[in-house]
Amino acid sequence: MGLNLAQKIIKEHLVTGEMVSGSEISIKIDQTLTQDSTGTMAYLQFEAIGIPRVKTKKSVAYIDHNTIQAGFENADDHKYIQTVASKHGVYFSRPGNGICHQVQLERFGVPGMTLLGSDSHTPTGGGIGMLAIGAGGLDVAVAMGGGPYYLTMPKVCKVNLKGKLKPWSSAKDIILEVLRVMSVKGGVGKIIEYAGEGIKSLTVPERATITNMGAELGATTSIFPSDELTKEFLKAQGRESDWVELQPDADATYDEEIEINLDLLEPLAAKPHSPDNVEKVKDIGKIKVDQVAIGSCTNSSFMDMMKVAKILKGKTVHPDVSLVIAPGSKQVFTMIAENGALADMVAAGARILESACGPCIGMGQSPKTDAVSLRTFNRNFEGRSGTKSAKVYLLSPEVAVVSAITGVLTDPREYGEAPQVEMPSEFVTQDNMVLDPAPEGVDVEVVRGPNIKPFPLNKALTEKLEGKALIKVGDNITTDHIMPSNAKLLPFRSNVPYLAEYCLTPCDADFPKRAKENGGGFIIGGSNYGQGSSREHAALAPLQLGVKGVIVKSFARIHMANLINSGIIPMTFVNEEDYDQIDMGDEIVIEDATKQIKSRSNVIIKNVTKNKEIPVSVTLSDRQVEIILAGGLLNYTRKQSQ
Repeated sequence: MGLNLAQKIIKEHLVTGEMVSGSEISIKIDQTLTQDSTGTMAYLQFEAIGIPRVKTKKSVAYIDHNTIQAGFENADDHKYIQTVASKHGVYFSRPGNGICHQVQLERFGVPGMTLLGSDSHTPTGGGIGMLAIGAGGLDVAVAMGGGPYYLTMPKVCKVNLKGKLKPWSSAKDIILEVLRVMSVKGGVGKIIEYAGEGIKSLTVPERATITNMGAELGATTSIFPSDELTKEFLKAQGRESDWVELQPDADATYDEEIEINLDLLEPLAAKPHSPDNVEKVKDIGKIKVDQVAIGSCTNSSFMDMMKVAKILKGKTVHPDVSLVIAPGSKQVFTMIAENGALADMVAAGARILESACGPCIGMGQSPKTDAVSLRTFNRNFEGRSGTKSAKVYLLSPEVAVVSAITGVLTDPREYGEAPQVEMPSEFVTQDNMVLDPAPEGVDVEVVRGPNIKPFPLNKALTEKLEGKALIKVGDNITTDHIMPSNAKLLPFRSNVPYLAEYCLTPCDADFPKRAKENGGGFIIGGSNYGQGSSREHAALAPLQLGVKGVIVKSFARIHMANLINSGIIPMTFVNEEDYDQIDMGDEIVIEDATKQIKSRSNVIIKNVTKNKEIPVSVTLSDRQVEIILAGGLLNYTRKQSQ
């Protein structure tokens, strides 16, 4: 029986465990990436582990999220990351060099290697055949120190692409169709592997758009083969020597299979407020548009920018529309500046932003009240744009820019001939905005600003856990709900005590106050709790507030791992109807907690207020049990090294 592509890479990097779906494995990590929103905490944790130098083949620290310097906080964090990276052997991508996933794809990604990143969209690297996985910062810190990355062996779902995209249809439409079919929960516990004749017409940037938004499926990662098109891309980047061919075996088997006929795909859009709320653009209708934002790690490549520029050439943005464009990297920015495409954008009335995440994470460009905002981004959660009342639609650059000209959501097939853009045979490659780390043994002073505070550490699990149900929330609660991410809060990512004052406030403004008054307690939630970002602050902020456990119908993968890493017990209802047996304010008790966790059977929680016993499942590996008992991964790691 042959191996699929994901299994081949996992087998090559397997450290412990067997490749049996549902069992715990660990893999060696070749590369890591961090960004400044999660990176400060990751490097504080790396320092706490006490390993002097990273042990990966390459680790890169990017500055791309917190780039608005409205106070000293972001600049201080940037200086801390620059100096701590230099000290410990990490390359540093300066502010303005670009979005981590775009730059990693262009300059550092290698087919067949493993990449672990403290950002949920790290799977972008699957576009060149990497096994690229998003994780919490502590997991990345451990990997930088040479430790393996532990995960549950995923199922592998084959997405068979047939046919070829028609004019005006795009890679964004492919992943939106996959989201429509599978939903935001459909990829949990799975790797999405793309195959079929249809992939032969998709460039690396198009493939990267698709793997990027695999994060919205909840998937562990997504991956394309490394083929001649991959070779052409790397050759154009001056990195042909990094190319290796990677294909699944002819008799490879898969756990699931989905077929998408590219010939039939029409321009699509994800309506508010979920990436899987997908409908054809023509069926949504010509709604009035207030803002259009083009960019993000999903759609900011040179190819995307050139299509946008060609459509804008000689046109003017509609007077009622604000159009903002953010090229994904300095490489892209330089090339469109040199070939005149940037001038065409500016002449049409577009506002050009720096090469950074920007509006995608609510860092500027928040729409007006009740606005309709069309975005080429990957998430449209309510309030993520910075304006709670805004209605955000996710769509392709082609739909976005045509709509910016017409002033209404427009199916671009009505507009005329689709622009044709060829992949360049040579990209501009100048890595002067990437700083090499100091040579090993050279002393570097790590600069820490006053906003950098110690992160919370849990204590070893006690025999009895008790506390109130501090909040009860519904399904699909995102990390944006748990730990909001906007221009006002992002500068405080290195200050967990400050951030904790905003924990879960989009759901309940009184949650932080209630948690502190009650000395902590429990969070009750529905299905897919914690979907979205890899930000471990969504676990650290509850830890700061004394949260002992989270009891829900189901978890998103990365958030559950972050809870375990923080020593917070993740529990799921054995019977989902028991969700109705707990109300906010109920007193919850877990007796013999260590014994129950060790037993590996269902844990019984007592709702003292309602005099009910409720069975919950605590699905942990042997190693994760020890992490919970120790009070988190950092405590466990220190204990193991003694």
